[in-house]
Amino acid sequence: MKKILLAVFIIAGSFIAEAQEIKWMTMDEALAAQKKDPKPIFLDVYTDWCGPCKTMDQRTFRDKGVSEFISGVYYAVKFNAEGNSEVTYKGIKYSNPEFIKNHKGKNSTHDFTKFLKVQAYPTMYIFNADGEIVTSIMGLRTAKDLIKEL
Repeated sequence: MKKILLAVFIIAGSFIAEAQEIKWMTMDEALAAQKKDPKPIFLDVYTDWCGPCKTMDQRTFRDKGVSEFISGVYYAVKFNAEGNSEVTYKGIKYSNPEFIKNHKGKNSTHDFTKFLKVQAYPTMYIFNADGEIVTSIMGLRTAKDLIKEL
């Protein structure tokens, strides 16, 4: 019995060790960090109701290789496309004036989402070390596929 319990704990521990966390920040935090230590920004644009976004969170972004790569190379930003945060990008303040607090399901689209011209969720953007948009990656990606594209 002790051997079985030991085996269960070892197996469970290996799964926990594989689950890595990306240290997400806001866009304003990432832009401020770029001024001190220039490096690119990885921006994940998601919504609360988006199934593929949740899959990316549960699988792709928890993959050890993806987590280590994104955390090592980029400032990682998580941005709710229908949230009520404020983003200041290139001197312009973006917000979501029609945001409905405690609303279930789809909410109004954030002005920064409109600026980015997001067409589907999830969409990921890469900004260079100067804060300029370089490329976008639209749709669900496996860990292997995302690393290839990054």
